[in-house]
Amino acid sequence: MQTAMHTRLNRRALAAKLDAFQVPSVGRSIAQLASTAALYAVGLAAMYYVGIHLSPWLALVLTIPTAGFVVRLFIIQHDCGHGSFFRSSRANQIVGWFCGLLTFTPYESWRRQHAGHHAIWNNLDKRHGGTDLYSTCLTVEEYQALSPFRRWFYRLVRHPVVSQLLLPPLLFVVWYRLPFDTPKAWRKERRSVYLTNLGLVAVLATMVTFLGWKPVLFVQGPIMVIASIVGVWLFSVQHRFEDSEWFRGGKWSPAEAALHGCSLLRLPRLLQWFTGNIGFHHVHHMLPRVPNYRLQACHDAEPIFVNGVTTLTLRQALRAPSFALWDEARGVMVRFPSWRQSQATFHGSPSQDRRAPDEAFADFLVNPASGVAGGHIQ
Repeated sequence: MQTAMHTRLNRRALAAKLDAFQVPSVGRSIAQLASTAALYAVGLAAMYYVGIHLSPWLALVLTIPTAGFVVRLFIIQHDCGHGSFFRSSRANQIVGWFCGLLTFTPYESWRRQHAGHHAIWNNLDKRHGGTDLYSTCLTVEEYQALSPFRRWFYRLVRHPVVSQLLLPPLLFVVWYRLPFDTPKAWRKERRSVYLTNLGLVAVLATMVTFLGWKPVLFVQGPIMVIASIVGVWLFSVQHRFEDSEWFRGGKWSPAEAALHGCSLLRLPRLLQWFTGNIGFHHVHHMLPRVPNYRLQACHDAEPIFVNGVTTLTLRQALRAPSFALWDEARGVMVRFPSWRQSQATFHGSPSQDRRAPDEAFADFLVNPASGVAGGHIQ
């Protein structure tokens, strides 16, 4: 893991210096949208054909690339939400709504919630109240102050099996069907939830009419499961990782948080294409108006992006979800058992290095040879 070096900078001056990267290309945007939507349509059609005429189990082989196209569509939707995919706000809104239907996401509600995330990420004094599991955390002291039950529950929902595998499909398929965290005053955003639901009902009902409910469930279900898991994992590991930094009060700034509260996720070229270059997340948070297809070029053009951020490999990113608490004393993210070990060290007593199930699961993802025995990964 390449750790970031602290360098003070003027975000406004940097934005002016890199202004050329913040101008969307209509041609590139249209080409990216058309090619991604077409590939998704081909993948979807192939899954239905193979599933109906050959074997539904064989169709599952096509789930992974088709889900990858959904992730890429979500990145396009994400750019539209930031107004960076087209110069026209109307075009961004239309494409954002279109992608939202394909990703099961109420675009207007998601867009405003995501704007809130950009305003406060890694700011300890302005954290959300509990609905955002993936870009916020408690400090070690706050975790210790919880009751035993609340500590157990906090740890349960952040176990990688729960937060990274079980909850993402529920988020996109169930929770996004409800305005669960949308204030009543946000009428436009709440309306987008209901309109998206109506659109999904119309599309899915039409598909069921012509194809039957079993093929639709067998195709759409696995696609959304895999796409949601990958999407949520991408989001979480780019904000919560071992060297991610959190700030209080006047120490927080968008520039500092972009460089030291976001990661540079180095993915293989094919995965980088499917994920729309979102691994250059530090660039995105520093300059949200840079479209996804310019993120790498923007990164390469600015030395502070190259040398000033923490770089994660795919292997390191698979372990990142196990870092769940901010240790203010040491200035690092720690796993749940790690703070106990550090406390024992501070008090001068040795501690036994025993991995908890959540840490062991993260180790198993990158080292399957560690094995599973007795319900625990060893």
